Amino acid sequence: MYHALLANRYLTSRVIPMVAVGAVALCVALVIIVVSVMTGFLDMVRSSGRTLMGDVIVAYPVNGIPHYERLIARIEALPEAEAATAVVDGWGLLRMPYPAGARKDSKAVQFWAIEPAGFARVTGYDDTLYWRPPTDEMSETDFRRDLPSEVLEQALQDGRTLGNSRSGKPGIVLGIHVSIGNERQSDGSIRPIRRQRGDSWWMPHFRVTLTPQPTARGAVVVDPKSVIFPVVNEFFSGVYLIDESRVMIPLDVGQEMLHLNEGQIVDEEQLDDLGMPKVIGIDPARATMVLVRAVEGVDATALRRQVETAYDAFQQELFDEGALVPPPSYLSGGVSIKTWAEQQAKFIEPIEKERELMRTLFSLVYLVCAGLVLSIFWAIVYEKTRDIGILRSIGASRLGISWIFLRYGLVIGVGGAVFGLGLAYLIVRNINTIHSALGDPPVWLAIIMLALALLAIGLTVYYGRRGDLMPITLGSLVTITLIGAGAGILILKDRGGVVMWDPAVYYFSEIPNEVDRQAAVITMIGAVLFSLIGAFLPAAKAADVDPVKALRYE
Repeated sequence: MYHALLANRYLTSRVIPMVAVGAVALCVALVIIVVSVMTGFLDMVRSSGRTLMGDVIVAYPVNGIPHYERLIARIEALPEAEAATAVVDGWGLLRMPYPAGARKDSKAVQFWAIEPAGFARVTGYDDTLYWRPPTDEMSETDFRRDLPSEVLEQALQDGRTLGNSRSGKPGIVLGIHVSIGNERQSDGSIRPIRRQRGDSWWMPHFRVTLTPQPTARGAVVVDPKSVIFPVVNEFFSGVYLIDESRVMIPLDVGQEMLHLNEGQIVDEEQLDDLGMPKVIGIDPARATMVLVRAVEGVDATALRRQVETAYDAFQQELFDEGALVPPPSYLSGGVSIKTWAEQQAKFIEPIEKERELMRTLFSLVYLVCAGLVLSIFWAIVYEKTRDIGILRSIGASRLGISWIFLRYGLVIGVGGAVFGLGLAYLIVRNINTIHSALGDPPVWLAIIMLALALLAIGLTVYYGRRGDLMPITLGSLVTITLIGAGAGILILKDRGGVVMWDPAVYYFSEIPNEVDRQAAVITMIGAVLFSLIGAFLPAAKAADVDPVKALRYE
């Protein structure tokens, strides 16, 4: 009974234990926040990879896979495959409609030529189209609320078909950050910049010109062919690297631009009745990638093995038919068949290693918890030597004395772990709001800080009238801290704020804001264990106190 009574008395009768709880809480919060952001970042890379390219990618860059329709049909017949679609991948120069005047900006982009319906079945394409009628979840200041619903509905439908419904011409969908005319607002929405004459650089009102870069197929250099596209919509994947460099065009247009469309095969040595080289066959249209999505619950690696088998059968079938243009072999270094994780391995693996390194380095704060508890408890044992002697003289056992301090350490560890979890949860869940505030610091917060500083000055003068040094010291520290915080906010405001998470550097447009539950549990357990370890030595010292010597202790 006396264990709980004394542990509670030591815990509530002084401020130092509360400092220990706060220190443990800060250590726990620090580890949880850092690991959660890193884990969230890694999870976003993984989920975006699957969303943007499916589960398995069959790729043959530049030259392309012939007869890809038959390959898609064979893959879709697999019970493990949900859908498959063809993509032509290329790089080019996009001539933008801005600025006003004859001289326009140009931007290097990656273009994907897709079949929209099939691409949407494999990826989350439909959900990424940004310009659509507003919903109740959108903020009141969202630019989409300023546009007529019928205009947004048309933009949505045109984006889904990659065609301009007014002119009937093929359209283009841009990544939302391809245009520098789009600005991200504090509520997360996109608002086009206003032009000098009053309207805005809303891209679906304009046309762009796409010129692919020349490509070489063997000794032949394919000349680029520029195409003017009306912009029908823009997509927002949330991956900045994609949103600022990728555009979508119709598959047949992309094949024609890169000369991957269907053509005739002629024999220069044979002439037809008109004296022209004789046509001996058809060169089939090609796709540089085939994206495959797995059935729900099927592992991407298992699907890849089935796709490899399907590709072998597809290749053998065409060889047996004597195809003039047989498909390349993936075993001889031609076609690659990879899961999305293998395709992005060069990017994902370093992030995983960085996360584990950060987890290891920041776990050293456990030693801070142990050292802090040890120091405080050692001082308490030294101070309470006489009390410990009294307890020992009336029959308290060594184990009972040590349990008082171990219980004390357990309470500090558990309390610090719980408060640290709560603090970490609040920060992680609101981390994007905090970041936005740093980018545009509110003046009212600086005013509150300075007002509190004036209040702290008043309290310092009032309690320091007798000349005691403690209230003057504490009051001065609080005052300096508040004035520094208020002045810092005003300086940041004057300099335009600070951007700690630059989407161009950190890949994603938003900071991950989900708590890593596994890391949180491990961190909390570690904090409790190391708090007990820190309390163990003082507890052992207290248990070894000689009651006779302790009663004589001054």
